[in-house]
Amino acid sequence: MTSLPTEYDIIVVGAGHAGCEAASAAARMGSRTLLITPDMNKIAQMSCNPAVGGIAKGQIVREIDAMDGMMGIVADLTAIQFRMLNQSKGPAMWSPRSQSDRKRYIEEWVRILSSTPNLSIWQDTVTQLLTANNPSSDSSQQHVVQGVKTQLGITFRARAVILTAGTFLNGLLHFGRQQIAGGRISESASLGITEQLLSLGFRTDRMKTGTPARIDKRSIDFSVLTEQKGDDTFHHFSYFPDVQRRLRQESCWITYTNEQTHALLREHLDESPMYNGQIHSIGPRYCPSIETKIVTFADKNAHQLFLEPEGENSNEYYVNGFSSSMPWDVQWNALRTVRGLENVVLYRPGYAIEYDFFDPTQLFHSLETKIVGNLFFAGQINGTTGYEEAAGQGLMAGINAHRAIAGEQPLVLSRDESYIGVLIDDLVTKGVDEPYRMFTSRAEYRILLRQDNADMRLTEKSRSIGLASGSRYLLYNRKRSIVEDAIRYLQQTTVTPAHINDYLASIGSSPLSRPAHYSELIARPGVALSELVTNNDGLQTIFDVADSDVLTSCSPQQKSVFRSELIEEVEIEIKYEGYIRRERQLADKLHRLDAIRLPADFDYTSVQSLSTEARQKLSSIRPASIAEASRIPGVSPNDISVLLLLMGR
Repeated sequence: MTSLPTEYDIIVVGAGHAGCEAASAAARMGSRTLLITPDMNKIAQMSCNPAVGGIAKGQIVREIDAMDGMMGIVADLTAIQFRMLNQSKGPAMWSPRSQSDRKRYIEEWVRILSSTPNLSIWQDTVTQLLTANNPSSDSSQQHVVQGVKTQLGITFRARAVILTAGTFLNGLLHFGRQQIAGGRISESASLGITEQLLSLGFRTDRMKTGTPARIDKRSIDFSVLTEQKGDDTFHHFSYFPDVQRRLRQESCWITYTNEQTHALLREHLDESPMYNGQIHSIGPRYCPSIETKIVTFADKNAHQLFLEPEGENSNEYYVNGFSSSMPWDVQWNALRTVRGLENVVLYRPGYAIEYDFFDPTQLFHSLETKIVGNLFFAGQINGTTGYEEAAGQGLMAGINAHRAIAGEQPLVLSRDESYIGVLIDDLVTKGVDEPYRMFTSRAEYRILLRQDNADMRLTEKSRSIGLASGSRYLLYNRKRSIVEDAIRYLQQTTVTPAHINDYLASIGSSPLSRPAHYSELIARPGVALSELVTNNDGLQTIFDVADSDVLTSCSPQQKSVFRSELIEEVEIEIKYEGYIRRERQLADKLHRLDAIRLPADFDYTSVQSLSTEARQKLSSIRPASIAEASRIPGVSPNDISVLLLLMGR
């Protein structure tokens, strides 16, 4: 009789958004990978909002796709609405977002994972990590991971483990005064792992998040609501032009709370776990519950709500903006005061959840823990929130776990390369005191980290480590070649006043008095490269992708999408060339500080010229470079000067 395989290269614990990306990446790079999840029917479950992307989050999804991750592909294939946010602002702020069919999203991820070579899935709950004393004498890690034990009593051995436990570690759900142990509604909490990690020397704390009620579409009066349709444009998440939206596109709907809603909620604040002392942990400041909104913004008499469909063929709607842990009947009565929801029917109430997380300054930039060798953390266990932040961490943890057991150096993305790099650097150098969410304001080099150019930034890097597929790399090279040819043509080719002034007049732009390069025209506000292409044979030839070998399987519409993306990126590169050059110069200065390495065993406590706080923070976080040290809160410019002198600079 054949026995159950129990020996793997990498084990991924948890099949949320972090776990799925980690397992997929590690397996495709060649590691024999086991993904363990308590419920195979809830792989990549969208436990809160059925949406992907948003401000800065959409950039992360584009980066995941550029690195050959799967989230962008799954989001496109299961989208029921797509919008490009912030298009009234500069391109550094443009952020893609889609509503997903919750059920189809799970099905698509299961299809991808089930067809991935080197990847096995086991339905079970991990109750213990297997560790041993680290035999390496030159490592600061006291222990090394060797595998896991499960609730079914099975021991699985592995050379690396990636822990992506989400909200399950000692998870506790709050429905008013009612408390239920669980990682999500109707799912058991994970017990024992936190206590084991504490015994190994890890620091842990509690965080809180929440979710709104789900309501029945048939009980909504849409006639009094404001409709919010999706965009009908070429934009999407994946750089593959043949990955397009296939499902029926749906609208979202807007309504508002009112003074009656707020009065009813205020009457019952003593029943809110957030205000009666039942919850002590910190929730997300940028996504507050409705009860927090009426307390914090007491002067506002209305708050916007978005009613968002959960699926193409589902009657379930998500009430975005009405997250709550109040008793179910309070939530129901409050929702009935909202215009369009007077007869609302609940599928289930909202709730809050408290869970354990671990201080992410206990991680290297590879997401490997500093205490246990070859143990990696990704997702909400690191104090983040959001599917996109989790998926980005999962992808990098999967890559670096594979590289660790292969004896290779970790892949670390810098702050000027990606939002993923900003995210991980923020976590490991600054830590968190609330659930971390990515914003464009967190990135110093936003104009470099646009959603349109993520493939230009990252695909080459992914290919160099053996992840990006051959078809993706061919597509990337074709795109890069066209973009470079187009920019060169626009910078070198002139246009005469007679040829262009009629067009300039039509858009209200001043006429030319002399010949000018096309790049000079595109730098003007209102001048669209797509219009110039229409009337220029040279540009039409450059952007002609009809017979491209790498697009052989694409339909004419899909080739048109690819062409539109090319034109958009070239226009942005030309229009914002000065800003891009300036940010690149600033980023290059940062790299010079990054090149000054700090010894891993340096004794900061002996350097009396450093401030006390700096000695404590540097000893705890142990930055790898001067640049990393400069981003640690509490390390002053004077402390950096001291370090530079100590390093001979």
